[in-house]
Amino acid sequence: MNLKTIASAVAGLVLTATLAAAPKVKVGIEVLEARNFEGLQGKKVGLVTNPSGVDSKLRSTIDILSEAPGVELKALFAPEHGVRGDAYAGDKVDNASDPKTGVKVYSIYGKYRKPSPEMLAGLDVVVYDIQDIGSRSYTFISTLGLMMRACAEQGIEVMVLDRPNPLGGNKVEGSYVEDGCYSFVSEFKIPYIYGLTVGELALLLNEEGLNCGEKGNEEPLSCKLTVVPMEGWTRDMTYEKTGLPWILPSPNIPSEKSALYYPTSGILGEFQGYLNIGVGYTLPFQVFAAEWMDADALKAELDSYGLPGIEFRTIHFKPFWGQDAAKLIHGVQFYFSDWEAAEPTLVNFYVMQAVGKLYPERNPFKLSEGRNNMFDKVCGSTHIREAFGEELKVDAIAEYWRKDNEAFKLLSKKYYLYK
Repeated sequence: MNLKTIASAVAGLVLTATLAAAPKVKVGIEVLEARNFEGLQGKKVGLVTNPSGVDSKLRSTIDILSEAPGVELKALFAPEHGVRGDAYAGDKVDNASDPKTGVKVYSIYGKYRKPSPEMLAGLDVVVYDIQDIGSRSYTFISTLGLMMRACAEQGIEVMVLDRPNPLGGNKVEGSYVEDGCYSFVSEFKIPYIYGLTVGELALLLNEEGLNCGEKGNEEPLSCKLTVVPMEGWTRDMTYEKTGLPWILPSPNIPSEKSALYYPTSGILGEFQGYLNIGVGYTLPFQVFAAEWMDADALKAELDSYGLPGIEFRTIHFKPFWGQDAAKLIHGVQFYFSDWEAAEPTLVNFYVMQAVGKLYPERNPFKLSEGRNNMFDKVCGSTHIREAFGEELKVDAIAEYWRKDNEAFKLLSKKYYLYK
């Protein structure tokens, strides 16, 4: 037996052992199945999902519902990347039929982001089952909110099959979205990190009138909402503690750790031609690098800030694709030494501050002015750019960025399904 064969065999044994071990957490689709699909029996069902909608044995929710006795799966709704994950980031998704089940697939990431009445016609209930990553700018929760609104308008029930928040249920960071900054990446008046499962978030949106449409200026509507909760999840659980297999919900979130990295670099990553954040390499969202960067100087400057719960190391690498493809670039990779103590969203701004000190000519707001509007949408505020943009000092925005955190924690506790 050669080394390649041995390696493949070992990998197979590891995967088998991982899947054989009983997970600590039972996700919503498994709870629904154990309840004999209560709430769906005898009904015509639509399903919003993607490849992350699976049970602990990796069976797709599409296949589970299509085979469920007494359940009539009539329509699939495709968010960004498609229901089977065959569309890349940002690619428009087209209407089609699912080749395995023959069920009609309607795109809600193309001409329509809010489903039309024609798409929903004849349905009794729409089920939502997608693995969230806990950050406001990740578009699947926007898809959920627009679906809830559309169903409210048509008198159709919504059922959310709950899944873990990979960031846990305790961390809240970032100011509320403000007027003029609502968009598909800032759909709701919530913090950037909101500390709720998708089921809890759906309850909050439905009851607090935050489901106000993509522009944030429509009257709130409440739908008839059911959340099928998980069993075994607690608020202190990041994803690796759940025992569940991780299925990437989008191409650049390949592991459960990627969900922790995303809010730490994704805001800064809105600037093009500034810093590489690892997209296009094996470390998406986990690095800050550039061809012109002095890696040691950047690490020394960041270390001098004494940021809690995070450590930096120098790194040099060549991205495989993207604007820095095949270039040797230099910077830092980061690790969380204490997730609970860390403030990941503020790391974006500390890195910009460090780069601004070392390279004053590299102000991203001036180099990438065409992206300033997108930066505002992701931050949910023009004030952040206006206060931070000139001198790149975190002290200018830290208090403002934190100002809504305690109020949201108090509000959201009413909707906790888990301790």
